[in-house]
Amino acid sequence: MEGKRSSRKCLAYVAIFVVFQTAVILVFALTVMKIKSPKVRFGSITIDNISSTNTNSTSVSMRLNTQFTVKNTNFGHFKYDNSTVTVMYGGMAVGEAAIPSGRAKARQTKRFDIALDISTAHLSGNTNLANDINSGILTLTSQSKLSGKVHLMKVIKKKKSGEMSCTIAINLTNKGVGLKCK
Repeated sequence: MEGKRSSRKCLAYVAIFVVFQTAVILVFALTVMKIKSPKVRFGSITIDNISSTNTNSTSVSMRLNTQFTVKNTNFGHFKYDNSTVTVMYGGMAVGEAAIPSGRAKARQTKRFDIALDISTAHLSGNTNLANDINSGILTLTSQSKLSGKVHLMKVIKKKKSGEMSCTIAINLTNKGVGLKCK
């Protein structure tokens, strides 16, 4: 009788242990092993050297100094390739800057500075551009895509990419910047 009781206890302990280990593995798989795309954004923007090239203000040039951020929420590092940031007015490119390849550490945000030279000289025939410049508010959009791999525990590598789409409203008179990113 006693032999059956101890073997039942042993079997119950083994079953509890198996259930507990399954729960731990399931929680680990659903939290740590879930790989997400990094978040790519502009952190801040300042303006240097605004100048109007025509007397009737139909084009403008400036330099945007931006802080670019790559937020990696994964438990492994994100290694990304070279990329570009494109700034557009009305769907046409007015500036571009290179993003060098790099690495965002696990659960951290990498920040670095980028200078974008903006020139609307090749859009001088655009009547909307002349109206926006004369109103003092120039609305630009920016796009970028960082492609790379998330490395978990030096074993698992998963391709992921982070995309940025921002609207930049520039006040040409006081150099104020309104920034809204998705």
